[in-house]
Amino acid sequence: MSDMTENTLQRRGLMLVLSSPSGAGKTTISRLLLEREADLTLSVSATTRKMRPGEIDGKDYFFVSPEKFAEMVKGDELLEHATVFDNRYGTPRAPVEQALSNSRDVLFDIDWQGTQQVSAKAPNDIVRVFILPPSLEELERRLYARAQDSEEVVRGRMAKAADEMSHWAEYDYIIVNNDVEQSVADVQSILRAERLKRDRKPGLDGFVRGLRGA
Repeated sequence: MSDMTENTLQRRGLMLVLSSPSGAGKTTISRLLLEREADLTLSVSATTRKMRPGEIDGKDYFFVSPEKFAEMVKGDELLEHATVFDNRYGTPRAPVEQALSNSRDVLFDIDWQGTQQVSAKAPNDIVRVFILPPSLEELERRLYARAQDSEEVVRGRMAKAADEMSHWAEYDYIIVNNDVEQSVADVQSILRAERLKRDRKPGLDGFVRGLRGA
């Protein structure tokens, strides 16, 4: 009976999307989630940009030619895609679909535009989480504390943040990142609940019929 239960109740994985303005803590939250959630894997994007020293094809990115990328777009092989600084980026559908079929969840680090594209193509598989800073002052402080960008760049990121945060209502869950550890725990709670959803267990109907002797 235990083997039949395990096979019958095998769940379908989900797509966990994390979006936030720069400096809100998304990268740190994502890294900790990947360390702590064994069934969670990071989606690997395809890109037309050149491989940098130390990068590995298939791990950091799928490096493809502009012609190949155009074919992938035309063939509807990408869940989402965008052009950034003359290079094209996109999420191949096939590896994600394979992971979901194997009960693995896939983490997406994409913006609101990419989230809209994925939502349109996979509305039943996506779980959308938006990370907000506790205040604009704290967001600005975090950007300056990174000491990576000039004042002009920080001002540009702050202006962009206002536009990004205007799309918060398009997400299923909102987390205000006052504390990274609490935010990670909150996302883990979302994962636990979403994994238990009835629709993610396609064999549940047959299992319940068996319990009822039907």
